[in-house]
Amino acid sequence: MTCSGTTIASFKDFLCQIINILNSAIPVLLTLATVVFLWGVIQFIYNADNEKKRKDGRAFIIYGLIGLFVIVSMWGLVGVLLSTFSITDTTIPSGPAI
Repeated sequence: MTCSGTTIASFKDFLCQIINILNSAIPVLLTLATVVFLWGVIQFIYNADNEKKRKDGRAFIIYGLIGLFVIVSMWGLVGVLLSTFSITDTTIPSGPAI
């Protein structure tokens, strides 16, 4: 089964489109969550003498870790859905070309 159709004829096609969107968004979200986490670590270490800024850095670390956990969980859910509905070909449609 391919996932490049333009109409949604069944639940399987709809699910395939959602999986394509998630598969293309997950690497971007993982990168963003990692940057937030690392920014928090840098703030926490760099501002060791300022309790307020260390608290802000700690918040960024926590938000980054929560984001990473949620994104990896979504990735696992996509894998479960792929195997449950026997979707083997999940090609990402190409974007508009100039």
